[in-house]
Amino acid sequence: MHESGLIEDLLSKVESIVRENSGRRAVVIALRIGPLAGIEPDHLREHFEMAALGTVAEGAELRCSVSEDLTSPDAASVVLETVEIEAD
Repeated sequence: MHESGLIEDLLSKVESIVRENSGRRAVVIALRIGPLAGIEPDHLREHFEMAALGTVAEGAELRCSVSEDLTSPDAASVVLETVEIEAD
C-alpha cells in the first residue's frame, strides 16, 4: 500500500527530529502534498493517526496543505515542512 511506506517514512523523520531536539513528542506536523502525490489530506491523516499510536507523533495535529504546482520538483511527493515539538 502506497500510504504505508509514506507514513513509515514520515514517522521516522518526525521521530528523528524530536530526538535530535531533545523533545518529548511532536505537537504539530505540517506537510505539503504535491498535486501528483496520489493522496488526499483526509486519507493521509486517517492513516497517520493509526500509525502514530505509541510513537512520539501520537496525538500530534497533522496540518496538510496541497500544492497546485505541477512543475515543482516535489509535485509527486509529500514534503515534511515543520515539526513543532514539546520539550521534555
